[in-house]
Amino acid sequence: MKAIIQRVAKASVTVGEEQISSIGKGICVLLGISVEDTQKDTEYMVRKILNLRLFDDENGKHWCKSVMDKQYEVLCVSQFTLQCILKGNKPDYHTAMAAEQSEPFYNDFLEHMRKAYKPEVIKDGKFGAYMQVHIQNDGPVTIELESPTGPADLKQQAKLEKQQQWEEKTRSKGPSESGKEKAASRAEVDPITSSGAEGGVSSERES
Repeated sequence: MKAIIQRVAKASVTVGEEQISSIGKGICVLLGISVEDTQKDTEYMVRKILNLRLFDDENGKHWCKSVMDKQYEVLCVSQFTLQCILKGNKPDYHTAMAAEQSEPFYNDFLEHMRKAYKPEVIKDGKFGAYMQVHIQNDGPVTIELESPTGPADLKQQAKLEKQQQWEEKTRSKGPSESGKEKAASRAEVDPITSSGAEGGVSSERES
């Protein structure tokens, strides 16, 4: 499963002369479903899309808040052309899931997203229709996202995410008390540092 996520000031979908869906500030998600996608891909993509930190916090710090944190809207549009493979200059879409399977799959994706967030803020286009999608990209900010392709990739992705979360927590806490104690202990027994306290070697080392 592939997605293009754009941070938007506003976005809408028109079919013919009728506007069928619109949102204000939030994200627009263009979603391409492949023949190999499963429920696991849906769960992964919904979780990642809703938790992407694309927005500023109340203090203006960048990349801190998700669409859910800000209580913004989401516009989803099914786009099989994301599964394109070029054969020379001609696009080939044989890796895209067929419409009779992908429509219920896409509807299930929307249902997962509504359950994970709020139903009233999840909007979508019209599956299979020829649509005009109007996107006012805010930034611009555009993120490409692809679900893992198999069980091994899912395990590796989960391991990587846990490591990243641990690193973020470590950075936010700063040096641990035990680390500070060890540093102080080394300073007490280090003869060079001790001599520096008398105005000797350490000042030369600092320079």
